[in-house]
Amino acid sequence: MAKDMKKVWGHFCTITHHKILVMKHCFRVGLYKQGILHDLSKYMPSEFLIGCKYYQGTRSPNNAERETTGCSTAWLHHKGRNKHHYEYWIDYGINGEKTLIGMKMPVKYVVEMLMDRIAASKIYMKEEYTDAKPLEYYENGAALMENILHKDTKALLEKLLKMLAEKGEDDTFAYIKKYVLKK
Repeated sequence: MAKDMKKVWGHFCTITHHKILVMKHCFRVGLYKQGILHDLSKYMPSEFLIGCKYYQGTRSPNNAERETTGCSTAWLHHKGRNKHHYEYWIDYGINGEKTLIGMKMPVKYVVEMLMDRIAASKIYMKEEYTDAKPLEYYENGAALMENILHKDTKALLEKLLKMLAEKGEDDTFAYIKKYVLKK
C-alpha cells in the first residue's frame, strides 16, 4: 500500500510540476488562458489513475501502459482533449484524399506544444536538460510525424525548436511574444 501511495504522490507531483512549468512558459509569451488550462485532463480519473498505476518518474506512464497493454487509453483520452497535441488535429483528407492527415494547427497551440515539449524535457531530463534537448527529442521521433504533421505546423515548430537550441529560452520566448503571436 505504501508503494502505491508513493506512485500516486510521485505521479501527482510530476504532472503538477509539468503543468506549472508550462504555465510559467505560456505566461512569458502572453498565453495566460492556455497556461492555466494546460493539461487539466491529466487530473481526470481516466488519465490520473492509469498514470499512477504506470508511474516510473523517468518517462511518461503512457509509454509503460502502451508496452504493457498494447495501447495507452490515458493517451487516447488526453490527445482528444488537448489542442496542443498535433494528434488532436488529425482528420480525413479533403479533395479526394482517402488517408488521415494532419490539419494546420492554430499558432497559439503550436506555441503551447513547444512549451509542453520544453517542460517535459526539463521534468524527465532534470540536470541533463539543455535548450537543445527538445529539438533532439523531436528529431528522434520526427519520422513518426512525417506524414501526419501539417507542413506549416511542422515548419513553425522546427523553427522554434532550432531557435531554442541556438539562441536559448529568453530570445526564443521574446521572439514568440513579439512576432509569432502578434500575427
